[in-house]
Amino acid sequence: MYDTIIIGGGPAGLTAGLYTSRARLKSLLIEKGFPGGQVMTTEWVENYPGFDEGVSGAELSRKMEKQATRFGLEITQGSVIDISIDDNIKKITLEDNNEYETKTIILATGSNPRLLKIEGEDTYRGRGVSYCATCDGAFFKDEQLAVIGGGDSAVEEGLFLTRFAETVYIIHRRDRLRATKILQERAFANPKIKLVWDSVPEKIAGDDSGVQSLHIKNVKTGEQSRLDIRGVFIYAGYNPNTGFLKGLVSLNENNYIITGENMSTSTPGIFAAGDVREKSLKQIATAVGDGATAGVAAEKYIEENF
Repeated sequence: MYDTIIIGGGPAGLTAGLYTSRARLKSLLIEKGFPGGQVMTTEWVENYPGFDEGVSGAELSRKMEKQATRFGLEITQGSVIDISIDDNIKKITLEDNNEYETKTIILATGSNPRLLKIEGEDTYRGRGVSYCATCDGAFFKDEQLAVIGGGDSAVEEGLFLTRFAETVYIIHRRDRLRATKILQERAFANPKIKLVWDSVPEKIAGDDSGVQSLHIKNVKTGEQSRLDIRGVFIYAGYNPNTGFLKGLVSLNENNYIITGENMSTSTPGIFAAGDVREKSLKQIATAVGDGATAGVAAEKYIEENF
């Protein structure tokens, strides 16, 4: 029997584990991959307080994990497939059929990249289609590449790709970027980046060797054109990892978890933190704040109900 089980090992989950462990709650964190979540695939983090020169995503993840486990947080690897409740006790079942019981749950499962669902995306995934520039950028030295999107992730990863690529086309459906001003300034100043405005991708084409071209359409004129490129990096938003919850907690219309100010969900004893919950800003700093709040709220719930 655990006091709390945290599902998801990104910044929100690790911070929640730090707080619950320091409160001397018996705490278990379940992560299907490696602790750190998507931060592990972020090459450089500049906007997390305390690192004046920035820090690599991998290093930040390691530091968070080490700090949490120092206070007793247990971490195990696995995928949750079911959660049930019996007389205020929650039972969690993993894909390997291992089961755990707990008084509280903190959901910190984050979100996954949203697919474009266009022709060629599935066919060339891993052969030129990618959702992580820091993972795959080095494979495209001196190539022509395309980035789909206009937010922070798209522009930041596009800038990263200029370290390897000859040219990086940023394809955006509007006539201005949504990224923060400092990222926009860097993109406009980088001679390797070419902005393609008012355009959407329609098809990814290639051959046995991988991606060869991207077919796009101008949403204002209807004009269709083709870019000869070898890689397509897609940043079209994210989908929350809430499919396994099966009606356990209330979700909004986009399937993000609805929470109160203290990260409580519609189900007593279950809390949510980080990018999996409904909120306006999804950043490492806000995920950490969510995790801290959820950890303290779980402690108070146990004090009042057990």
